[in-house]
Amino acid sequence: MFNWSNTDYAHIMIAFKVAYGLGLITMGRLIDQLGTKKGYTAAIGIWSLSGMAHALVQPSFSVIGFAMARFGLGFGESGHFPAANKTVAEWFPKKDRAFATGIFNAATSIGAIAAPFVVATIVHDDGTNWRIPFLITGFLSAIWLYFWWKWYKKPQDHEAITTQEFDYIHSDSVAETDAPLAWRKVIAKRETWAFATAKITDAVWYFFLFWGAKYLADKFGVDIKGIALPFFIYYAMADVGSIMGGYLSGRFIRGGWSINKARKITLLICALATLPLSYVAFTDNQWIAISLIGLAAAAHQAWSANILTLVSDIFPKKATASVTGIGGMVGVVAGIIADFSLGEMLDSAGNEGYFWAFLVAGMLYIVILGLVHLITPDMAPLDENLKRIPQ
Repeated sequence: MFNWSNTDYAHIMIAFKVAYGLGLITMGRLIDQLGTKKGYTAAIGIWSLSGMAHALVQPSFSVIGFAMARFGLGFGESGHFPAANKTVAEWFPKKDRAFATGIFNAATSIGAIAAPFVVATIVHDDGTNWRIPFLITGFLSAIWLYFWWKWYKKPQDHEAITTQEFDYIHSDSVAETDAPLAWRKVIAKRETWAFATAKITDAVWYFFLFWGAKYLADKFGVDIKGIALPFFIYYAMADVGSIMGGYLSGRFIRGGWSINKARKITLLICALATLPLSYVAFTDNQWIAISLIGLAAAAHQAWSANILTLVSDIFPKKATASVTGIGGMVGVVAGIIADFSLGEMLDSAGNEGYFWAFLVAGMLYIVILGLVHLITPDMAPLDENLKRIPQ
């Protein structure tokens, strides 16, 4: 309908990621300063309005219009993971955080699973009704925002929480004051950059999210009506991976393993499970490709659940959103570089560009895990002044 080139599409995706990266730094810090409730309200309010703004774009200036709408969407969406990670740190002890993170991380795929079915039902093959899905998601997010503002409270402010529940939540955490941490202190810690290095793998998830449907269309001729089942398969697998990855490291910790060992062994399992993704570059079988992408998506979400939890394992709660934002920004930069490179390769070399994308994506996790281990051989927690706590 819009007649975009691969480069046009890449530029629209880059606009989203630039805003997302800038927003992660801004929103992460804002959420730590204002608190989870107020900071997340501001972020999702921007996201909701920007989502509906897509429906105002006219085909005659679709690239610029969509880039602007995606910019606003990315800036608002950037508050999600810093706020969610901080919420988990506020409400769960460390031994339960990866599992809780795995659940909310899995929930992020529900929209990706539902979207192809909804879009295929509403939007015609010629693009008629393409605006309606944007209006629906904006409206639903506004309803959700109302309930978030009405109900969310921290444990110490919640009238329904018992003393036993409060003590359990704080059973493996040290007490903190409300005194803010200087951002320069947070960014100077090597643990911050270990997490940021691990987030480079976000580029692979962005590839699945933004290029997955296009790959299936370009390589196997899958149209908008046929995309629902492949998307359902690999996002459903991603959800299972997210929950199981969070459960596995928690199980290791409850079995007596250190947090350092439990998280890293789980990350190693995830990295090994992504290696078969490289074979997608060599297969011409649609369902083998979809299955391998699904396995890698499951491994990525398990990986993501654990690296997000590393932040609250190591840092005090009042720095959680800031560190999550810094790492997320690095992941976005990696995604922008990948988008630009892939768009150029597809326009110049055709579908051969996908060959290199899958080859690199399959090997990336094991390399990144090695770098993370070099930066932080042991993951010791830090106190509220960012000093290592004796073990």
